[in-house]
Amino acid sequence: MKIKAIKRHQGIGTEVKDATYVEAAGWGKYRWWRYVLGLMIILFAWMVVANFASALVALALGGKEGVAAFGRLDYAAFGRVGGFVVSMAGFPVFLAGILIAVTLIHQRHPRTLITAREKISWTRVGHGFVAGFVPWVLLAGLGQYLLYPDSFSFNSDLKTFALFVPIALILTVIQTTTEELFFRGYIVQGASLIWSNRVFLAIVSAVIFTLPHATNPESQEGGWIGMFLGIFVGTGLLYAIVSLIDGTTELAIGAHFANNIAYFLLFNWSGSFFAAPALFSISEYHARFYDIISLVLIPVFLAIVFWVFKRDEASEPVSQSHQTSSSGLDSAHRKHQ
Repeated sequence: MKIKAIKRHQGIGTEVKDATYVEAAGWGKYRWWRYVLGLMIILFAWMVVANFASALVALALGGKEGVAAFGRLDYAAFGRVGGFVVSMAGFPVFLAGILIAVTLIHQRHPRTLITAREKISWTRVGHGFVAGFVPWVLLAGLGQYLLYPDSFSFNSDLKTFALFVPIALILTVIQTTTEELFFRGYIVQGASLIWSNRVFLAIVSAVIFTLPHATNPESQEGGWIGMFLGIFVGTGLLYAIVSLIDGTTELAIGAHFANNIAYFLLFNWSGSFFAAPALFSISEYHARFYDIISLVLIPVFLAIVFWVFKRDEASEPVSQSHQTSSSGLDSAHRKHQ
């Protein structure tokens, strides 16, 4: 597998190779201690401040009893819409931690967590969305309905569903984009300073992505096999590999949003951590079905994003000279990063 890079002309008659988003790890300030400090800031925002933000939302929705329910992780106490909002309330803080680390500690544009180009290709993000949404709905959604129709029930409370749709769209965009910026963006870039081997980067990203998702009810229901196939391989490893091949996290951002929004709005398991008033509620989690679907979706997704769709070449790539004040990164320059 080859990480794609774009070529451009810098100066007169001189062609240079522009960096992928992974190589952008060496732009701005990039000494190892800056990544350690940046990681500490992000984790503090995610693990501490984000929980405080969720507690404030719980307080606003349910008073002291709401805070107590949040402490027990009893999101059902807020109702399906309220519980969803409380569980998602920390992600804007998580995102803020990432932005602070990249802009203040590394002194480079947050866009470099996505692409080394001058503009994000929203077309490519859309490709990821379509490739993630359509197969998931057809195989994981309708396929499950055909095999287990008795576990499906239609949500007749369309008023609540209509209220939930804009809330779900906004919060899910924040949630999935934040996770991609961190797990496929910041983690991969930081790890690339240790070893730029693509297999190493993909595995590191997938392992770190799996750890916080291991406690999800879906992971518990599926056991080690479900966790390995659904979380580690079918999501963490797949999105990392796709990002490394494409040279951007655009596809992963679109696909991750597609997967989650379909789960929240269309087919939602009633025992999920993110229990939502979707159109259809699934009463039973069919772990082995999801294991098989995870394996089937991988080649389908790859075929769509790399064969059906093509890379959008419209946006102009950014050369390293645009990111640093000097024209090169010699040893003396590295010493002061």
